[in-house]
Amino acid sequence: MTVTPQAAGPATERTGLHVTYAGRVHPAELLARGAAYELFSADEVPGFEFAPRPGAVHPWRRFVHATEVEAVHGATEEPTEEADPPLLMPVHREHGWAHLHQLSQQPAAAADPTLAAVRASAVIRPGTRMVKVLSARQLAGYVRGWLPHGFCHREHDVAHLRTPAGMALLRGDGDGGDVAYALRWRAADPADYETPVGPAHHGLTVLPPRDRLGPPVLGTGFVPSTAQLVPEFVTRDFADLPMPANASLLAYPAEGVEVVLYTYQAEQRGWLRMVGPQWRHLLAAVPGLSPDQEYVPTGDAPRSTQLVGRYQGGEYEAVADLPGGFRLLAMTRAARYPVEAAARRVRYATWRGVPCLVLREESGWLRVRLRRPDPDAVAVTGAQCHERGVYETWAPGAEVTDDQVTDIAYPGA
Repeated sequence: MTVTPQAAGPATERTGLHVTYAGRVHPAELLARGAAYELFSADEVPGFEFAPRPGAVHPWRRFVHATEVEAVHGATEEPTEEADPPLLMPVHREHGWAHLHQLSQQPAAAADPTLAAVRASAVIRPGTRMVKVLSARQLAGYVRGWLPHGFCHREHDVAHLRTPAGMALLRGDGDGGDVAYALRWRAADPADYETPVGPAHHGLTVLPPRDRLGPPVLGTGFVPSTAQLVPEFVTRDFADLPMPANASLLAYPAEGVEVVLYTYQAEQRGWLRMVGPQWRHLLAAVPGLSPDQEYVPTGDAPRSTQLVGRYQGGEYEAVADLPGGFRLLAMTRAARYPVEAAARRVRYATWRGVPCLVLREESGWLRVRLRRPDPDAVAVTGAQCHERGVYETWAPGAEVTDDQVTDIAYPGA
């Protein structure tokens, strides 16, 4: 099963969708529920890429964000849910988009009121689709049981980045390839995410290149880029988040299509393969994963966090099934009761004076992740950078202090 835009063929002809971009009208396909468009042209147009597909009438194409489109003509898909709000820029007589982008790339401008206002307009709500771009190595980790953590983005803000080249600026470990991969899930609560801005995250901006992976952290809340204005988020304290139901692992080959590789089956604790035979070659570069494996269980993977719910006085493991809310984790549909309260359970500790998350415990040693990475914390703990902003190491259990399990409540449950 794949989800792909068509190459200016039957779908475009059927809907009659056209958009005006840079003063010209182009046939178009809607992407990500209206967050972006794929534009087509029969002739070469500046900024368009020659990328013919079988049966294509218009071999030139370009992906653009919905905010770049001047007008939409013809039928569009009826929205099935409320769209995420776009970035909003205060109107200014002298300073336009180019000035705003320039500010977003200057760490010294992090406190600029105009930049702060634009950044604040990137709102996460319960049910917002979040995206984390992955390398082949990271995809293998998520299939085997990793949980969402670290730097991520709202799908609405990155929907126009649909090729490996376009998504390169969002990769967190520096690994490239002919295929880009991504994890997509729905946010359970805005409190699970932070903006990497301000004193709490200053340490990330001053880590030297030898101690980090991926692009630098600017401290403005935006991705380093010469052309894109993309707000970025991190999971709070760089913690793992419980994997919600129906999360997806995706592939984006050079053709510019989105291919659904796997969807997460919460009750079965595993990933169900969705991709058809014509796209299984996209998994060839993923280490340790057979393209022919129908189902990959993660039940034995150590979990650093858990979603718990209260129901009729008892505590049970729960699952986020957004936008429908939280429910008990049960194999039978009849037992999937809505919970009365839900919370994310996480383990905190301190080692050598450095605040950490405890990921797992083995033979008296604790695997810890730094909550606020900075040069001093990295030097004191010897933590290694595994991806942009994520620093982990092993700590002797006897040396760890303030070891405690905390439940972070979800008010909307």
